[in-house]
Amino acid sequence: QVQLVESGGGLVQAGGSLRLSCAASGRTFSSYHMGWFRQAPGLEREFVVALRSAGSTFYADSVKGRFIISRDNAKNTVYLQMNNLKREDTAVYFCAATLAYGGWSLPSTYNYWGQGTQVTVSS
Repeated sequence: QVQLVESGGGLVQAGGSLRLSCAASGRTFSSYHMGWFRQAPGLEREFVVALRSAGSTFYADSVKGRFIISRDNAKNTVYLQMNNLKREDTAVYFCAATLAYGGWSLPSTYNYWGQGTQVTVSS
């Protein structure tokens, strides 16, 4: 069982930066593949980025070159550094974890989810 808690959301102007954190419980955090998703009002949950336990990453085209995912296994934490934020990045951001392999962009791949943290980008 893994519990995930996101933090770091807030209000930022377009062009600014935020760093989200996702703290995980459990002793086997390093074994999990981690993902970040986001959901804007009235829209479906959208894939942002995935980080395999082995270290490879997969980014959505919409955030490639602007967002960076990383993890600190010693702290059981995964981070999402978001730079050059745009209004369309406004959403609730969710952290997710899975032991399953493949299907990184699909919400159904992930077994564990955090409660989400709001990111609002103003113009």
